[in-house]
Amino acid sequence: MAISAKIDVKDQDILSSLKDFFRSILQLEDVSAILVPQHLPMKNVVMPTLVTDPEHLDGVDPLAPIFPVNTAKVVSRLTRKPAGGKVAVVLRSCEIRSFIELVKLKQGYMDEVVIIGIDCLGAYKNTDYFKFVGEDVTESTKKFYQSVLSGKGAAMDDVDLSSACKACEYPVPDGADIIIGLFGLDTNNQLLVQAKNSKGEELLTRLDLPDLEEPQARPDAIESLITERTDYRDKMFAETTEATNTLEKLTGYLANCINCYNCRVACPVCYCKECVFVTDVFNHEPSQYLKWAIRKGAIKMPTDTVFYHITRLAHMSTACIGCGQCSNACPNDIPVMELFRTIAQRTQEAFGYEAGRSIEDDPPLSVFMEDELTDVVGI
Repeated sequence: MAISAKIDVKDQDILSSLKDFFRSILQLEDVSAILVPQHLPMKNVVMPTLVTDPEHLDGVDPLAPIFPVNTAKVVSRLTRKPAGGKVAVVLRSCEIRSFIELVKLKQGYMDEVVIIGIDCLGAYKNTDYFKFVGEDVTESTKKFYQSVLSGKGAAMDDVDLSSACKACEYPVPDGADIIIGLFGLDTNNQLLVQAKNSKGEELLTRLDLPDLEEPQARPDAIESLITERTDYRDKMFAETTEATNTLEKLTGYLANCINCYNCRVACPVCYCKECVFVTDVFNHEPSQYLKWAIRKGAIKMPTDTVFYHITRLAHMSTACIGCGQCSNACPNDIPVMELFRTIAQRTQEAFGYEAGRSIEDDPPLSVFMEDELTDVVGI
């Protein structure tokens, strides 16, 4: 049974209470740093920040409805080799699942990291967030989480959650060592803290927080939210399938692509050190473009845009966790996430695999059974 405790919320200020909690973790002797979303002093944006001094936690804001980068890539950089100290990392559910995939791909390690997950309220697209946020970032965040947790929803000021968040059926960060619960609680007065494994139990025990049993309202609230998001997800899958189910439709869907490769760069689990699309393989001779144009009468420039996305789908659909950073990074607002999630759902179902579910699950195509596909190979 998981160890549960509570964080007291004073003056209905969740952010201040979280700051105090993170400060108490950073003050533990064996914790060298904490990676947590914080306000940047020079702009109204929240970015992952590596903090070693508890006095530098004043800008903590893990509930801000902005998701500028999937922090799994940052955690990968911090853990790919021994750093010499334990780091606590505060991550969204999709970031945890991304990091699990990276660990399985030998791009990071769990040894020196403690993962702290917070119930995810979702985020706006980056461009929408800047329409929403005012001069006071903290007050904007409070306005957001109070609206969501009171049941009024995230849609306000002519913006709404990104499609990736509305379609995410993992609002609770189950892959974390420690979970901070918001759903189904009286968050004006208290937050739930749960240790999900021995690493989390060891840390939570030392914090000496008062006990709190998980309220019955919590699983009910989570189930209701997952049902709502799953319904949205399935509708998205159907609409995307209809919009891309022929080559002609797919070409139109991706027509605005300019081969900037932002989606590849932003993807947390696209990890190749050298991508084939930035090698000379696709640096065609000038005469080749003329030959294609002569043969067809006209060709779209730049070329290879559809081939690029199909190749990424082939590479990434087994590992896609649906964080939506690909769409967030697209300068032309192509709904890349919708396409990748739709294909990933089918691919992962075919392999009986769920990306980011467990460190114990072997990635598809990395293992095989001796009697697999006998109807195909004929032996």
